[in-house]
Amino acid sequence: MAQLDESIELKVLAFDIFGTVVDWHGGIRAEVERMLPGVDGSAFALAWRAGYKPAMRAVMDRLAAGEGGFTLVDELHLHILDEVLREFSLDDKLDRDGRRELNTAWHRLPAWPDAVEGLTRLKSKYTICTLSNGNIGLLTEMAKRAGLPWDCVLSAEVFKAYKPDPRVYLGAAGVFAVSPGQVLLVAAHQDDLTAARGCGLRTAYIERPFENGADRPKDVSPDPANTFHARDILALAEQLGC
Repeated sequence: MAQLDESIELKVLAFDIFGTVVDWHGGIRAEVERMLPGVDGSAFALAWRAGYKPAMRAVMDRLAAGEGGFTLVDELHLHILDEVLREFSLDDKLDRDGRRELNTAWHRLPAWPDAVEGLTRLKSKYTICTLSNGNIGLLTEMAKRAGLPWDCVLSAEVFKAYKPDPRVYLGAAGVFAVSPGQVLLVAAHQDDLTAARGCGLRTAYIERPFENGADRPKDVSPDPANTFHARDILALAEQLGC
């Protein structure tokens, strides 16, 4: 594990959200099974999530080519939902209003059991914020429903670029007028953390072995490049003396 440079005061903890702070798989599975009885909610949730990165890449490619504007994740999710309903032969099961209701399931995701207490403890010592590709409206409603005690809701929407674009990580430091090394990105995804380190941020890996469902455990092995590695957000609070 990398050693914390005590000469640089850590000031801001920026959190990835989906999978790190909230249980997207469990939340989406439950909503799908509520609105589409008889459907395999787990498989549907995984398919919906699988469309996320390709959709973001398409938007960034379009922006790089000077075509169109930035697209909110709510809009991406709705477009992907249309595709997944076709894939599951459910195109006729939800009208437009029903699709919009199901799409807002991403606003209603449950927090992991350790999240609220862990964030509250961290908030006593540091500024804590979201740093997610989710849009501001989505993240704000999620925080209200789940009781997530953010000091600030930051989104890729602010920077008109999705993670792992450097503008998002460096933009977070800029918002708080601190150096990148004074920001700790907390995430359950090593690719997100690798990109943040490339921008000079410090990083903390949170284990979420069942992010993709209890029957699809993922490898949560430590990466020594991360400043911290913790089983959950409460354990990270303990490491940071909160």
